[in-house]
Amino acid sequence: MLRRGSPTLIGVVSALLLIVTAIPAQAFTLPTLFVQLADSPTLADPGIVLIDPATGETIYSQAPDVERAPASVLKLFSMATVLNALKPDLTFKTTISETAKPNTFILTGSADPWITASPFEAQKYHRAFSPTLLNKLLTAHPNLRNITLEYDNVYSSDIEILRHYFYGHLTITPVKVSSVADATAPIASIESPPLAKIIEFTLLYSDNVLADRLSRTAAKALGLGTGNVGLQSAFDKTLSDLGVPSTGIQIYDGNGLSHKTRVSARQVANLLLAISKDAKFKVILAGLPSAGETGTLKTRFVNDAPKAVGLVHAKTGWINTTVSLAGFVTVGANQYVFAIVANHIRNLESARQAARVTIDQMLGSIAKPQN
Repeated sequence: MLRRGSPTLIGVVSALLLIVTAIPAQAFTLPTLFVQLADSPTLADPGIVLIDPATGETIYSQAPDVERAPASVLKLFSMATVLNALKPDLTFKTTISETAKPNTFILTGSADPWITASPFEAQKYHRAFSPTLLNKLLTAHPNLRNITLEYDNVYSSDIEILRHYFYGHLTITPVKVSSVADATAPIASIESPPLAKIIEFTLLYSDNVLADRLSRTAAKALGLGTGNVGLQSAFDKTLSDLGVPSTGIQIYDGNGLSHKTRVSARQVANLLLAISKDAKFKVILAGLPSAGETGTLKTRFVNDAPKAVGLVHAKTGWINTTVSLAGFVTVGANQYVFAIVANHIRNLESARQAARVTIDQMLGSIAKPQN
């Protein structure tokens, strides 16, 4: 075993599940260039793991057990926790109803993370368009100019967005309630697509709001509360259920934006290994961006490691001092799992970009298409 490591993934989810369990071990010589790039000053002593899923062998590792701020790579843990707590076919519904009180209506929901007031997002991504609810209300009551809008299990931030959307046309006084007893006749409802689609979008485009909302919803469903303590317990439970040691993990959000959140490269890689062997988590594999082709990897690898285009499927991440990438790389007939977390990067975009290029070239040094 060489010191330093990373895993591999398959482009097609079903194929990946087969390869992880079926491909026999083959000798693999790690290129010198890979090791040289791993030691590059641009990465500033990162945590790296490269693993052969077929054998469980760590092909390369560098400081793999140091806990680091992972940035958006944490979303792999978040979405695994979501799928551990909720069914992939779950949908979220939000309804506006009449009440017996004059000019008072109630919005009841299921903590839909997918709601938007952007017509562009609603049309392009099929997101639940919240203004539809009040437009239907105004159709039913065209003379309304001021309303009290009670709401339950709907995000306060989404209510505020609605207030701004209708500013100058309808004055909304929001009142948070803990009961839907006031609701009488429903006026209109909106519904989001199945949870699986939301998870895929969250990973593909690294949506921070969705990731945090979904992970806290999962923690609540597990009976652990929606605060950071509940999140920590939910993540710990998920890792325990998957047989991944969680010692040292520190969770302060569901999206990786906190510099206080800590996981190790080995824990990231072990999580990827575990979910790649369990069809329950295939949605996560389907949502991983593809190098040079989709999502947050659409423009990467194209110029700095073109041979790896389409052969790396991974979750990206960055915050001020971290650049990270974790997923799967195709090396001929094999798929390897990798996790790279560089959390000592200078807080300059030029330094972060240099780190991304180095990571891309590392993976480009081993990526090969299947014959």
